[in-house]
Amino acid sequence: MSYSIIGQRMPKMDALDKATGRVEYGHDLKLPGMLVGKILYANVPHARIVSIETSRAKKLPGVKAVLTAQDTPRIKFGFGRDNLPLKEGKVLSRRDEIAAVAAVDEDTAWEALSLIQVEYEPLVPVFDAKIALEPGAPRIHESRKSNLFDVYDYTHGDGERGFDTADVVVEDEFEIGYACYAALETSMCAAQWDNQNRLTIWTPTQIPFLLQRDLAEALGMSGRDVRVLQPVIGGSFGRGLDVYPIEAITALLAKAARRPVNITFTRDEEFLASATRQPVKARIKTGAKRDGTLWARAAYLDLDAGPYISWGALEPLVMMEAIASLYRVPHARFIANVVYTNNLVTGAVRGYGNPQGTFFLECSMEHLARELGMDSVEFRLKNANRPNEETPQGLKITSCGLRECLVESAERIGWGHPTSNVQPPTSNVRRGIGIAATLNVGGGARIYKSDGCGATVKVDDFGRVTLITGSTEIGQGSETTLAQITAEALGVRVEDITVINNDTNVKPWDVGTHASRTTFIAGKAAWIAAKKVQAQILEKASEALGAPVESLEMRDRMIRVKDDAKKSIAYDRIVRAMHYREGGTVLSADGWYDPPTQLVDKNTWKGNISASYGFGAQAAEVEVDLETGKVRVLKIVAAHDVGKAINPMAVEGQIEGGVTMALGYALTEELQVKDGRVLNPSLLDYRVPTALDVPKIETVIVETEDPEGPFGAKGVGEQPTNPTAAAIANAVYDAIGIRIKSLPLTAEKVLRAIKESK
Repeated sequence: MSYSIIGQRMPKMDALDKATGRVEYGHDLKLPGMLVGKILYANVPHARIVSIETSRAKKLPGVKAVLTAQDTPRIKFGFGRDNLPLKEGKVLSRRDEIAAVAAVDEDTAWEALSLIQVEYEPLVPVFDAKIALEPGAPRIHESRKSNLFDVYDYTHGDGERGFDTADVVVEDEFEIGYACYAALETSMCAAQWDNQNRLTIWTPTQIPFLLQRDLAEALGMSGRDVRVLQPVIGGSFGRGLDVYPIEAITALLAKAARRPVNITFTRDEEFLASATRQPVKARIKTGAKRDGTLWARAAYLDLDAGPYISWGALEPLVMMEAIASLYRVPHARFIANVVYTNNLVTGAVRGYGNPQGTFFLECSMEHLARELGMDSVEFRLKNANRPNEETPQGLKITSCGLRECLVESAERIGWGHPTSNVQPPTSNVRRGIGIAATLNVGGGARIYKSDGCGATVKVDDFGRVTLITGSTEIGQGSETTLAQITAEALGVRVEDITVINNDTNVKPWDVGTHASRTTFIAGKAAWIAAKKVQAQILEKASEALGAPVESLEMRDRMIRVKDDAKKSIAYDRIVRAMHYREGGTVLSADGWYDPPTQLVDKNTWKGNISASYGFGAQAAEVEVDLETGKVRVLKIVAAHDVGKAINPMAVEGQIEGGVTMALGYALTEELQVKDGRVLNPSLLDYRVPTALDVPKIETVIVETEDPEGPFGAKGVGEQPTNPTAAAIANAVYDAIGIRIKSLPLTAEKVLRAIKESK
């Protein structure tokens, strides 16, 4: 089918404003009389609070409010209902918020914090998830029977017994550490109360309506009295997927001071107090038949959740999805323990458990292929998922381009060619290539009771279209994609569309921007609303043109009779006529889309949580210096099944951005945590990739046109982050014959492995 706008390469609608500095981010926000808020952290990992003395801070000139837990509602909030804005009784981590101040300027606020005195009685901390599960381990939350928050226990086929009938079995253990969002914009929140005791907050959240409800509960008020405004977001990657103490503290300070308050994290605070990607210790076992048929897979995980449970506690569901449903595997077992410790708080980060799960799964697949003596690409192709089949886990796969992704990435990296692994001239450098694949939700993910999104399309007197969408723009270009979908569905141009999406008082409900769902779900809602408006316009146009509605088409701002090119009329003339006719009309319509999916059954952990699934494969070529251990990535080929690329330029940007983010995860980004303390809380020491570190990235868009997605599209935002580390690790193994089983693959780690192998 031919389209006017779908499939066209279009720059992001906000690109020029961002490039010229006209955009105002949360850090730029200025409200009349706004105060500066600051938070005092415990800086001890586990202790009872004996006393807090705030009198000196309250007397400091310029200080307008000083709060401790005694001044707050003390209603527990968060995914695990185990957190408080300001802590009382005892602290569970160094990042625990003990007190907060609001002052006329930043210097005064910092000085006020220094005047608050807190006396602690130290308690024995626990920093290891396995130790935390041992009998007699210090309990993090004394109200709970143990430090085990949850267990994910999944089986299909014969489970572990499936290995009894496998011909070849491999087993490996992996350890993956902490990783940060490292967004350029640090966390912020501003709050203001009006004279009717209604709260407005400004925050770069990804879940404005869930935040509206959860924050209201934490403050002991009704959600109808909370308004969430979203400034332009300068980086998120999952950081905005929960309610955090910063929002509640900002609101409480503003109420106490009776003036607006802004809390903006320093970079040190960002590393300390924002959530991180969960560290995982995993044991994985994989078995196959002698002919290369994948037969059984089992994974046993311990996940360190930290002292408070955030949405990261659901990440095992995604890891389980990879273990149970990536490739056709008849027998599977998955057990994951989510454990409280006195370490950092962990949360949802781009990929949501998939980068961790894909890493140890695809390293295990490589190990098994080599034990079989089988080419690893052929092994994957033999067992690849196929279109229109249901996995034993209950995932209903519709479109599926996994085979095409594997073939494209392998061919373009030079797989199997005699010259593909030619060693460089220097004797101390070895070259290798590796491959890895991924499965990711592509049509939303029902991890909340609703996965829906609303949209309203309104047309004004001049034919200008306003799309009011529940979805959130977090820098991924969703505004442009939704404008393209709306313009194509309505028959106008992208420049005719204005997108409004930043105010809970205006936009319709949406569960939030996560799980690569925006193009699929918000796009479908926009399409539904646009088609309703178009139907109204065509009904009036049929009168003007004297032709039945079914004979009309609307394209490029014109309404035409399909078999008579001479009979046409500009669509804005029809719009004005509809406004002027007797009785008039408001030319608008609502759209709502909640995909035909289901929550997983918590007893079996089975169910079709997404309306579509995306697939991808990446191949990497690397050089390893045997004298230093340094890994240099020369090239990455990233082939991803995206359904239909609404905007190929945006899709390529998502793939390149995801690969670059995962490049840091694979090689350099190592948040070093000891005794609950972050040892490298700066972008100088926490090494995110720079432009000089990024290799050639060749993107390959594989289109499979999903039957449920808008114009056949599937989500792609997280997919590219998932297989990169595994592809690089497999390439390193190909180069030096040594399997590195932890991330990141730092030069020190690789060199140590080389020396130990000798």
